[in-house]
Amino acid sequence: MSLVVEQSASQLLHEALVSLRTLGKRSILALLGIVIGSSSVVALINIGHNAAEDAAAIFQDMGTDTLAVQFPDSSANRNPMPPTLDVQQLYQRLPNLLHIAPVALFSGPVVYQGRTSNANLVGSTADLAAAMRLQLREGRFLSEFDSAETYAVVGAQVAQALGRPNDPLRLGERIRINDYLFQVIGILQEQPAAVLIPVQSNESLFIPLEGMRRISSTPQISNLIARAAPAQDMNSLASALGEALKTLLPGRDIEVQIPQKIIDGMTRQSRTFGYLLMALGGISLVGGGVGVMNVMLMNVAERRKEIGIRMALGARRRDIRNLFLLEAVTLTAVGALSGAVLGLGAAYVYARVSGWGFSLASASLPLGVGSTLLIGLFFGLYPAVAASRLQPVEALRDE
Repeated sequence: MSLVVEQSASQLLHEALVSLRTLGKRSILALLGIVIGSSSVVALINIGHNAAEDAAAIFQDMGTDTLAVQFPDSSANRNPMPPTLDVQQLYQRLPNLLHIAPVALFSGPVVYQGRTSNANLVGSTADLAAAMRLQLREGRFLSEFDSAETYAVVGAQVAQALGRPNDPLRLGERIRINDYLFQVIGILQEQPAAVLIPVQSNESLFIPLEGMRRISSTPQISNLIARAAPAQDMNSLASALGEALKTLLPGRDIEVQIPQKIIDGMTRQSRTFGYLLMALGGISLVGGGVGVMNVMLMNVAERRKEIGIRMALGARRRDIRNLFLLEAVTLTAVGALSGAVLGLGAAYVYARVSGWGFSLASASLPLGVGSTLLIGLFFGLYPAVAASRLQPVEALRDE
């Protein structure tokens, strides 16, 4: 019995392929519609997945254990921020914070051997390097013993702008800021962009926090960057840091930002974005399914006499239905597999052109191929049922 069933299924598949071949250009056009729909679903899911990963990587580079604090001005408080901050008191109250670095920001030109470049001037402490995960190309970062020194650590882009191919900026050289000469003790590697932290290290020049008095007559703390110990509850730690800062800075507004919250929000947004892209791909896929149904209805109309002969020779209604349904599913399966390959290729090219890293979305192939097969089954069912309901006598009389 199993051999008979297997032979019958094989025979049905063979007849389905022969029938699709005889349809010629019409089956090719329907196949193109399915390929476009399937490739759209696969490509759009992967593009959305890679776009979300690229956006989240910006925040992941900061580390989810980083806290960024801002002190926004308010009309109710006209007191300026202090030029320094009692960080030791924060360490005592918050032992789970490994590194705390207050930051004072300024901007202006820096001069080296007659060459000038605008830079962000960042006054901070030795803990800033660990808090921001700064990597040095050469030299060292600021230390706690450098508070009274005119030392500077230069970002990668600033060093490149001040140097020349045959005359790069070197350790020990002196650069001029206002009327002061600062000795270069370190040059940073190229760092990833930091969205949450207002310090772009590549475009910055770092000096001791106390040295900001040489740059500005009224330096002020503008931000604070902290890094927590591993496996901490960042929400509770952010609340505790905010309360501690309110004690040190009475009356000031405190905003503590947590990268993990932004990452979670972006994950939700990317999920919504992915659903939208899937819906757009689904619309294209439905158009391909309509093309399959149109081809199959025309196929049924042209083969009425053949259907009548099959029924007269003993074919059951379900045999006729299964034959035409198998033709629709076969056409759809070929389009689904071809579209999956085309969609992956399109998503890969788009990611490379956009400068993203490519990673395969695990749901793209099952959803792309599976939804395409379901569309083919759905739109092929009506023509198959219509063919099985033909009356043998009326079908044989058809010319």
